[in-house]
Amino acid sequence: MRKRPRLYFSLRSPYSWMAVDQLERRFPRATELIDYYPFWEPDTELGRALHDRGAEVLYSPMSKAKHLYMLGDIKRTAARFGYPLAWPVDQAGQEWELPHLAWLAARRRGEEHVLYRALVEARWHRGERIYDEDVFIRTADAAGLDGAALRAAEFDPEIRAEGVGVLEAAWEDDIFGFPYFRIGRERLWGLDRLDEFVAALEAAYGEAPSTEASLAAKTDPLHGVPVQLTGQIGAYDRDTAGGCG
Repeated sequence: MRKRPRLYFSLRSPYSWMAVDQLERRFPRATELIDYYPFWEPDTELGRALHDRGAEVLYSPMSKAKHLYMLGDIKRTAARFGYPLAWPVDQAGQEWELPHLAWLAARRRGEEHVLYRALVEARWHRGERIYDEDVFIRTADAAGLDGAALRAAEFDPEIRAEGVGVLEAAWEDDIFGFPYFRIGRERLWGLDRLDEFVAALEAAYGEAPSTEASLAAKTDPLHGVPVQLTGQIGAYDRDTAGGCG
């Protein structure tokens, strides 16, 4: 049997947010035909469990120059796609277990895509801290889900073990940035490789190609970016900028 395509995403990453949205617009069967894998930098306990399996996180610190480039590129790219963008200002050293482990719990209920859309809308359209317990529960409840039950996933031993498993899969697939796509033997990294991924999906599944309108940014690349972010290196990611998020 042919191995299903994979999409590695991060709820922290703006490039991941835009790539997933564009993918699902351009290839409507994405949620049916692609296996989605969440990624986040694990806390101490999960990191230790991952290390015990002989795996690790393939990330490195981001320089200030790359960070500032990324902020301008996010703004420019969001404008090109016509997305509203509210800049979330995250807490330094923030852990991301809550929303990603909750996503795994939602997947068991068949609700993962509903939760995902609610969380990215809260984060990137309203600038909310989706890793905050109250914000998360409110967001999930508003989407018609059981926010309290999903929030509890962070402490569920089975879900945490599953989390280690998906992080190990990222290690085995050599994932070092987001979004990251795999189809057949092809590996494609970044929003700027989405065209190739969609083309490969269309060829594999006999879908007709589609197009999306785009808008061009016409202002200072960093105009409107909160001043807290210009000095908070690695606010949304710690890897290289470019097509990664």
